[in-house]
Amino acid sequence: MDTEKTAMKDLADSQTERGKVSRRHFVKGAATIAAVAAAIPFEPLLGGKGAVAEASVVDYDSEDRAEASFNYRKRAAHTEKINVGVQPDNGDASRFTDFSGSYSKALLHDGLGVPNAAAWLSLRHALMTGEFEDFANIGVGTPGGGGNSKLNGPQVALAFDLQGLDSHATVIPPAPSVASTQTAAEQVEHYWAALLADVPFSRYLTNSLVAEAVADMNSLSYLGSPANDQFSFPVTPQNLFRGQFVPGDGNVQGPYVSQFMVQPTFCGVQPLSQRYQTFLPVGGGGSAYMTSVSEYQLVQNGGDSGRQLAFDPAFRFVRNGRDLAAYTHVDVLYQGYFTAFLVLTGIGASPNPGNPYIGSLTQKAFATLGGPDAAGTLAEMATRALKAAWHHKWIKDLRMRPEEYGALVHARLTNSSPFPQAAGALHGDVLNSAALPIIFSTYGSYLLPQAFPEGSPTHPCYPTGHGTVGGACVTVLKFFFDGSQRIRPLLRGTGRDVAVPSTNGLALHTYTGADRDNLDLNGELNKLAYNISFGHGIHAGIHFRSSTYWSILLGEQVALSILQDRARSYNEPFTVNITKFDGTTATITNQQH
Repeated sequence: MDTEKTAMKDLADSQTERGKVSRRHFVKGAATIAAVAAAIPFEPLLGGKGAVAEASVVDYDSEDRAEASFNYRKRAAHTEKINVGVQPDNGDASRFTDFSGSYSKALLHDGLGVPNAAAWLSLRHALMTGEFEDFANIGVGTPGGGGNSKLNGPQVALAFDLQGLDSHATVIPPAPSVASTQTAAEQVEHYWAALLADVPFSRYLTNSLVAEAVADMNSLSYLGSPANDQFSFPVTPQNLFRGQFVPGDGNVQGPYVSQFMVQPTFCGVQPLSQRYQTFLPVGGGGSAYMTSVSEYQLVQNGGDSGRQLAFDPAFRFVRNGRDLAAYTHVDVLYQGYFTAFLVLTGIGASPNPGNPYIGSLTQKAFATLGGPDAAGTLAEMATRALKAAWHHKWIKDLRMRPEEYGALVHARLTNSSPFPQAAGALHGDVLNSAALPIIFSTYGSYLLPQAFPEGSPTHPCYPTGHGTVGGACVTVLKFFFDGSQRIRPLLRGTGRDVAVPSTNGLALHTYTGADRDNLDLNGELNKLAYNISFGHGIHAGIHFRSSTYWSILLGEQVALSILQDRARSYNEPFTVNITKFDGTTATITNQQH
């Protein structure tokens, strides 16, 4: 208890020093940058004074150019100087004084679902001071125990960028409370996804366990309430585990998996079949992980269970939840969107109608508003999106992972000791779910089965990195391409058609649904963002649905701010309209009105 009081006093002291610390870091960084800039030997790059040409082929005013560049950067800095104030959390960290309602993975724990108080406070202290030395003194549970014993990049939350909104100026609401009906509903969805991980999406309409999941989901308080803005309701086999922002946004239409994840394409001359290395199913050589209390506790403290993933020897198209989880386990975060870019160019998708090169008889787009610009911007946007996500993850919300919520469910139903305060506050919807008896009879616990031996990554849940990158990169693709185009005519122009993987994932079949002619590029891009984030979230047991929902919108927010900043850097005059995830229009322009 004395340790906890001392840690609390340290936190209070650090709050009063917070402004000084931030200022000290900035001044120290600025001085370093100035010193480096002064030390760069420019003249040798040009071969010395004697080698400097006094004129170029095309005359230009170097001084005017330098001044224009400076003014552009200054205007952008003023535009993005936005103070949104301190954003509120959901109150769980204050409500549950044992910190059992907050993220704590990889820290030292005193019991199932109960982090060690001094360890948890050491994490918060480091995040508040921003001192590198304080991060080195966080109370992890297994020091030096390997990659999963270390917290994943908490200092990313403190980084700056030179384009777009500062990460701390991005805004999303607080994460839902651990005690809410919403989080209860999201956890029930996780349990069903774990049970249905090996059922092909194309068989959802006829699968009896899917029917049980649908009935159970429709009985949940949150789904039938006016507060529900994230689940399609009523839940059906067609919309189970699908996202949606507004009806008609493409997520609930067509096959479950976006065409951008199944259509073959090329990266230059390298063929991309869109078949992937997947995991073997449970019962077929594969496993679910962290389903025993001992293994859960070991991993939660940063330990390594030593269990390995079992890979399918055959490469397959994504056809079920486990395949999506396998894809997101090791994907480069913008990989799916870069592949989508390759598919779009391969099927001859038209540029956004606002592209100024359309109809030109003398020029074509290249490093500005062309293919190289689009490809490079995707990677650039991903880095910006991650910093925004990490601010909300580590600074504002520290939302627990679904596996941690599952530990609270097990603690509640088995009355474990020490008893986590948050376990006593869980809503009855999750405790009474029809999924729990099946989970217990299958695995011998109420813990949430995980797709990976290490469970979730060692950073908080809300929002998702995959989803924020997805929202940003999809917005980039909408900026460069005309998203209103129907995808089927484009595919048929290359000898293909709208496709759905076979139930074994070894082949593609032509999709014959009545809505196949209605699928457009925007809808399939929206679906792609959800496929990838839900693959890492719902299907892997790693992220709650609301974490994906708000992460995609956060990514869009980041991308729009950066695209508008960048618009002023282009010489070509343009006005580009983008259909946002909510169906409204965003305009990116460098023309004065």
